[in-house]
Amino acid sequence: MRKLFVAVLVIAVSAVAAAQALAASHTVKIGDDYFVRKGSTPIVTVRKGTKVTWRWTGKDLHNIAVTRGPATFRSSYKDSGTFSRTVRRAGTYTIVCTIHSGMKMKLRVTR
Repeated sequence: MRKLFVAVLVIAVSAVAAAQALAASHTVKIGDDYFVRKGSTPIVTVRKGTKVTWRWTGKDLHNIAVTRGPATFRSSYKDSGTFSRTVRRAGTYTIVCTIHSGMKMKLRVTR
């Protein structure tokens, strides 16, 4: 009976962990010359293992490029569509559009 209880407990904990991992996602808006919103540099905070998706909503050509952080990644130049990355390293990422010098954001990844 005890072995059955332990087996059921392990399955339940695994199911909860899997559901949380599947639900971890965040979308960042890319407008014409800004990330998230116009104004100051936005800071987006997510947990480690989150799938972050950048969604192009404007008409101008932009890209995603990490200039500082625990890992680097870069998208192609686009004027529509999405780019996704699952962030696996905790820390703060500085992300820019290499076409527009003032277009940047911070992505803070927590444990």
